[in-house]
Amino acid sequence: MQCPKNMALEEDPTTLLKLESACSDLKTLLRASEETEENLGNTDTRLDLLQRSLSTASKRIVPLQSLAMSRKALDSRITRALAPALALLNTFKLTECLQNSLVELSTRLSSEKPLQKRLERLLEYTKYVDQLNEGLSNISDEVEVVIQKLQEVVEFISRTKAADQYREARLREALGTLKGLYEIEVDEMRFQGLLDQALVHVQDEFEGLLLRMKLRNLQGDLVHQHGDDFRELGSELEIEVLRRISTTLAANDCLDICIDIYVKARYRRAAKALMKLNPDYLRTYTPEGIEEMEWETLETATTLWIQHLEVAVKKVLLAEKKLCERVLGDFMEGLIWPECFIKISDKIMAVFFRFGEGVARSSKEPQKLFKLLDMFESLEKLKPEMSQIFEGEPGLDICTRFRELEKLIIDASSKVLWEFGLQIEGSIDGLPPAQDGSVPKLVRYAINYLKYLTTVNYRTSMVKVLRTQQTWEDRSINDMSSDEGLLKHAISNVMEALQRNIEAKRMCCRDKVLVHVFTMNTYWYIYMRTKDTELGEVLGERCMKEDYKAVAEESAYLYQKQAWGGLVRVLDGNDVRGEGKGSVGRVVSEKIEAFFKGLNEVCESHARGVYSIPDVDLREQMREATVRLVVPAYAEFLEGYSGLLQRKGYPSVERVKELVGKAFDWGKLKRRTSAASSDWNAARNSGSLERDVRSGNGGGDI
Repeated sequence: MQCPKNMALEEDPTTLLKLESACSDLKTLLRASEETEENLGNTDTRLDLLQRSLSTASKRIVPLQSLAMSRKALDSRITRALAPALALLNTFKLTECLQNSLVELSTRLSSEKPLQKRLERLLEYTKYVDQLNEGLSNISDEVEVVIQKLQEVVEFISRTKAADQYREARLREALGTLKGLYEIEVDEMRFQGLLDQALVHVQDEFEGLLLRMKLRNLQGDLVHQHGDDFRELGSELEIEVLRRISTTLAANDCLDICIDIYVKARYRRAAKALMKLNPDYLRTYTPEGIEEMEWETLETATTLWIQHLEVAVKKVLLAEKKLCERVLGDFMEGLIWPECFIKISDKIMAVFFRFGEGVARSSKEPQKLFKLLDMFESLEKLKPEMSQIFEGEPGLDICTRFRELEKLIIDASSKVLWEFGLQIEGSIDGLPPAQDGSVPKLVRYAINYLKYLTTVNYRTSMVKVLRTQQTWEDRSINDMSSDEGLLKHAISNVMEALQRNIEAKRMCCRDKVLVHVFTMNTYWYIYMRTKDTELGEVLGERCMKEDYKAVAEESAYLYQKQAWGGLVRVLDGNDVRGEGKGSVGRVVSEKIEAFFKGLNEVCESHARGVYSIPDVDLREQMREATVRLVVPAYAEFLEGYSGLLQRKGYPSVERVKELVGKAFDWGKLKRRTSAASSDWNAARNSGSLERDVRSGNGGGDI
């Protein structure tokens, strides 16, 4: 029986064909697989060979890769070092050009004569100096960077062996050269090269320009002291040049040199300007030296001191302060210039201060009071300027010394006045008055002295001094609450001392007539010289009349009674009426003869100047009063007893009147010059009470 499968194949031949084709494909596939398997085996072998080759190549490439990385790292470091090196080279080229420009400009500057063009050249020169300094500073900074970068390259090569020994050695040599340039050459370029020479040249120009600027016509300022015109030192261009130079010097670490040059130059210029005023008197400043000076010399010196100090402060030092601020005001936030100005001012002010201190500390002679008051008033006027010019902490020492000087002058002025009275009282010598009964020179001097003190020129200053002195000493004296009370108390002390001196001379006088003439002359002189004057206003009308006028009038009465009253008593008719008729004529004749004998003696005493009345008004008053006293008595006696006279040749009434009148004329011519020269105007116009005293015309040494 056939199989169903075979039956199917036989029935469908297509299926058989498909199966045969599939079988053939399987066989082909198997054969391909075998070939593939064989090829894979060959590939494995080749891959093994390739892997072994790659492994060998890899081992050979690794050093080259490391070397390439080193080269790349080295290239990066060289590139970083190259940029600053190129910048350094460019800076070197720039500085070389600047140096050439400086040399050329220096030559042109030295030949430039007009000031304007020279200043412009100097500004340009200073600009090049600043640029050269900046270039050298850049070189210094850039060299450090280049050295640092090159050092990194050398260390890298040394560590990685990225270059051969020859190249490494060359790099090390270049590094050493660059370090040497940095350590030596750059410093030499900054401190020993052209920059240093340029800075020295700039310093010389700075000093020369400072010395060139000066104040003009100080003598004119001395004549016109009250002018308010202020002239600044230097033009705007000069100030700009000075400011630029000082800035350049400061930028090159030369600020201390700049300050030193400025202070010395401006002090020399300021001192030279003041020396043109001829202040030779300032060479003598010790109290001992002041005392050895002649009064006229000292008087002139103090006058010049007042004028010169005012010019020095208001003109010279004020201009120096403005200049100092304009030139050095930008440094250290404005802290430098006040110190520099004080250094300039300190020596100048010290010279004026020590002279004033010497005058204040010298002996307290009366005539010095007026010059001390002049000095005090000048210091008072200078106070606002002193506070303004020497403001702040730098000027504290000068202001302190200024106040100390004023205090010394106040103390000296007060002592001179207070001691004046003591000197007057201490001059009591136990001697009688002058033989002619004239006013003592001491009295003339003291009255003229006090009159001058109470004038408008010195009254206010003296009151200020006394008020300040009272404040210091905290004195509480009656009637001193007002300024007038202060001055009156001080002057009254002198007047009381003068009265005690006069009374001491009165006590020493033995001539009963002379003592009254002396007292009358002296007190009348005091009264008349102080009447209707500032001194009289200070003393008061009541004091004038009670203390001086009343005493003079009483002394005039006593003088008339003592000198002429005896003549009147001789002519008393009571004695005649008591005589008998036989002796009346004899008594009358004796009285007439006694009268004329006494009259002759009195007239001769006046003619010899024993009883002199130098004051014209007082002399006329005494003449008239004496004529009224003597002549009527003589006329009455002559009228009543002329018939009893034994001889008829006796002078007439008119002749007696003439004789009595002439008794007051004998000393007139002799005393006229002295009296006139002792007038207050003469003392004032002489310029010095002390000269008036020494000449014997208006006062006396105490």
